[in-house]
Amino acid sequence: MTRHQDSVTSTVTTPLEPVETQGLRTHSRDMMDDVVALRRRLHQWPELGNDLPRTRDEVLAALDGLGLATTLHATTSGIAAVLEGEKSGPTVLLRGDMDALPLTEDTDLEFSSREAGCMHACGHDTHTAMLVGAARVLSERRSELAGRVLFMFQPGEEGHHGARYMLEEGLLDLGPTTSGDESPVVSAFALHITSTLPSGWFGSRPGPVMASADSFVITITGAGGHASEPHRTLDPVPVACEIVGALQTMVTRRVDVFDPAVLTVARIAAGTTHNIIPETAIIEGTLRTVGEKTRSRVHGHLRQVAEGIAAAHGLGAEVHLETGYPVTVNDRMHAEAMLATARRVVEPGGRIVEMPHPIMGAEDFSYVLQRVPGTMMFLGGTPRGQDPARAAPNHSNRVTFDEDAMAAGIAMYAAVALERLR
Repeated sequence: MTRHQDSVTSTVTTPLEPVETQGLRTHSRDMMDDVVALRRRLHQWPELGNDLPRTRDEVLAALDGLGLATTLHATTSGIAAVLEGEKSGPTVLLRGDMDALPLTEDTDLEFSSREAGCMHACGHDTHTAMLVGAARVLSERRSELAGRVLFMFQPGEEGHHGARYMLEEGLLDLGPTTSGDESPVVSAFALHITSTLPSGWFGSRPGPVMASADSFVITITGAGGHASEPHRTLDPVPVACEIVGALQTMVTRRVDVFDPAVLTVARIAAGTTHNIIPETAIIEGTLRTVGEKTRSRVHGHLRQVAEGIAAAHGLGAEVHLETGYPVTVNDRMHAEAMLATARRVVEPGGRIVEMPHPIMGAEDFSYVLQRVPGTMMFLGGTPRGQDPARAAPNHSNRVTFDEDAMAAGIAMYAAVALERLR
């Protein structure tokens, strides 16, 4: 038994036929003017959550004329656009997320956000533009495709479960092709740009690549009173402090270091003034793991610690756990095949990084990878001349990305489909 969650069974059982990458890179660069222009329009007018009407209209306009069968999802602003190749075969899913973050931009970009308190600080504007670029490349190479490409333009990645809603609405239930052939979705792929990897580099790994993300709220209830008479109260404040310390000890002493968990208490709230012992104290935080078994165990340990410590002092503790995104698990054989593809696609001077361990951020592409074998891969986008270790990171109000990296991303998206559907 491995220490990490096993990935789903791969469908990539034979080496994929390599695509001619020099011509594909040239093809991708040829459309960069339009891709950059689209990215900048999206960046100027970011939108939050699952309802992205302006963004959806921009994407639909950019896809117009490509001959795609487009479905608009009803529960979100999601778009499913299908390109049919000239021959029969399976379906490959390519994902690009579209939503922004509630953040006030502080960059000197000439196309900086015009929406107060809203910014594309995670690069989803580049993901959307790259996926549109890939749709254009592949529509011009339809004769090379034996199967279908499903372009998944997804809202609500930033904590709003957009991928889950699109799946629940039937994203993968495409039915037969126009010629009546079955074409199941057998492979899924997504890129995520990062400012902490040199521009044009690719990084990924087989197995767990990103963590689960859950949140918790612990409400400790005692009995309030005058601060001069603590013996007449049940003070929740020291109990809250004890719980916070014990949770950190729980992680280091109850969790296998090779199947890790990160538990962070980010907020403690209690009281109204200096001379009143409050009745309640609240602890809020986040919990990250890279294995579903460890995730479940830590949930139980958290409840045990909070409720046990509170009870030991005669107080009560109510624990509310909000389950977030699952662990993002790259199918092992698929990930190895995609890393090989990236080695052929990467521009001269670029590199491929096989990540030694997962990162503790979370992704709702995890929902797709629970249903379809596939890979999440990172694309370096550090601005030219900046040190990736010092560049403003994703989710910073100062983050910027090198737009030239998008050409490599377009080529990678297209190569994944072309090699899988040769």
